[in-house]
Amino acid sequence: MKALRITACVVALLVGLAPALAGQGQDSGPDNGPDSGQAPVFKVLYVQMASAISPAQEDLLRESLARCRDQGFQMLLLRLDTPGGLGESMREMVKMILNSPVPVGVWVGPSGARAASAGVFLVAAADVSAMSPQSTIGAASPVQVGGGDITGTMAEKVKNDIVSLVRGVAESRGRNAEWYVEAVEKSVSVSADQALKLRVVDFVVATPLDFLAQAGARGVGHGGKRISFSEAEIRLVEHEPGFRYLFLSWLLHPQVAYFLLLGGLAGLFFELTTPGAVFPGVFGGICLLMALYALSILPTNIAGLLLILFGLVLFGLEIKVTSYGMLSVGGLVCLFIGSVILYRTESGFEPLSLGTTLPTALVLSGLVALVVFKVAKAQSGASTLGQNAMVGLEAVVLEWAGDRGKVFVRGEIWSATAGPDRAGSGWAGPVVGGQVVIEAVKGLTLFVGPAGRPEDATK
Repeated sequence: MKALRITACVVALLVGLAPALAGQGQDSGPDNGPDSGQAPVFKVLYVQMASAISPAQEDLLRESLARCRDQGFQMLLLRLDTPGGLGESMREMVKMILNSPVPVGVWVGPSGARAASAGVFLVAAADVSAMSPQSTIGAASPVQVGGGDITGTMAEKVKNDIVSLVRGVAESRGRNAEWYVEAVEKSVSVSADQALKLRVVDFVVATPLDFLAQAGARGVGHGGKRISFSEAEIRLVEHEPGFRYLFLSWLLHPQVAYFLLLGGLAGLFFELTTPGAVFPGVFGGICLLMALYALSILPTNIAGLLLILFGLVLFGLEIKVTSYGMLSVGGLVCLFIGSVILYRTESGFEPLSLGTTLPTALVLSGLVALVVFKVAKAQSGASTLGQNAMVGLEAVVLEWAGDRGKVFVRGEIWSATAGPDRAGSGWAGPVVGGQVVIEAVKGLTLFVGPAGRPEDATK
């Protein structure tokens, strides 16, 4: 029996080790080697970048390159469609592409897409670049952050710096550096077919897979080596952006920043005109802080921002000044004009459309005017009655010593003293926690007397 048990254990051990032994005997090289029985795989991370260049796109590129490094991707492919954007973000992205651990390809697509302004530099910096049919590239002249051309000595310094950057990048990639310089100095733009003839890009292709197939057949230069791969080897994996990128892209959209600005200002306006509501102030403060961050990055026209602020000031003055609606009309005009000129187009950001600014200005003006009307009406009624409106109300005694103390009435704590006609009346004063009636008001002091039943006066 002992021999049988030993034999059974040996058989079980051999059965368990059989797959491992078989695998060991068949492993004669790498997983994708010629003797492995598997086709080689060339992993490409596909990232879509279809918006203005900003810190959000900068973070997206950094995150994508880190994923390529950590997860074994052999190439990064950017689909680019941008009107331009911020110079600082563009420089950081160019720097990341030039120092990338893997080759970076840039495809301007799909048809109808563009690589304008800052996008030109990303195309120039790519290891391999392509455009889809009917796409365009160009117009890379530098402008001020607030929009408009840079003039004077500063213009020469900025332009020379940008020209040297694009020339050096284009020459290092073997592209037509003279055209890239003209795109900066003369704001020239060309179509995809013209860009191919001028050696601005390497290919004109309709899809990312076609781009990769042609790039792999020709070979992609990176780090002093030329990497070749076939179409059958390509494994394209699309990158899903994280929450940070999605939030920044949403926040840095010109229309979202505009709505946050108006919402923040309106919330603070409602809180200041109707103290104690709390929610409008908190909500408005959060919206305003987010809007100010976005506006500090977007090409904001300071005149437009000041006009919006002045419009709300005019609405607020309507409470104190009798203008028969003229201040409100002025506030509406300022709000509308400020909204129209809030952004400039030169930096690659589209201005707010009339379909957005006009309804928004009208709705916000209506809400603000309603609040102004209610507040003015309430203040008018209060000024008619004055402090005498408190006479006859009952207050709760919080503390009392001698003939003075503190009482609580209408949600507020007041200083109080015994009424002048209480001397010699036999009233011993109120009891803490008890109630008194307000007989008169002088400044910030209430004159009180006994409240409740007549016999309470002698307590």
